Amino acid sequence: MIDLKSIHEMWANDCVIDPNELDKSSREQPILHAKYLELLSTYKLQLKRAEFSQKSLLKDKWLYYNGKMDQQRVQELGWEIDPFDGLKVLKGELDYYYDSDPEIQKSEEKIQYFKTVIDTLTDIINNINWRHQTISNIIKWKQFESGN
Repeated sequence: MIDLKSIHEMWANDCVIDPNELDKSSREQPILHAKYLELLSTYKLQLKRAEFSQKSLLKDKWLYYNGKMDQQRVQELGWEIDPFDGLKVLKGELDYYYDSDPEIQKSEEKIQYFKTVIDTLTDIINNINWRHQTISNIIKWKQFESGN
């Protein structure tokens, strides 16, 4: 899968409109749209997968932190038997443990990454959708410069 940096690099090349080949830029618009739409739909599916995965993780962590998960499952997951190292923790304090849990943080980071990629691709597609207007403005500017 293409990462965000690669998408930025691709767009840096694809966004260029050669003022001497406006017809070519106009013909490329649907191709660019298809290219970035495919990436967008792929990342939307990846985001959904990551969100579903996180929901399962959060359920497991809830069971784990509330002492409702059996020891065999805890060992299968490779987690410590006692998440609190012998401390007595109030239910109101569990959010601190959820927020600082490395696996939950990693899952949330992945979701935020996918959302950032989706936002970037959405902006790129919006730019492509209005590309014809940019080309039209370039033509009008050339006409103005030539005295028409």
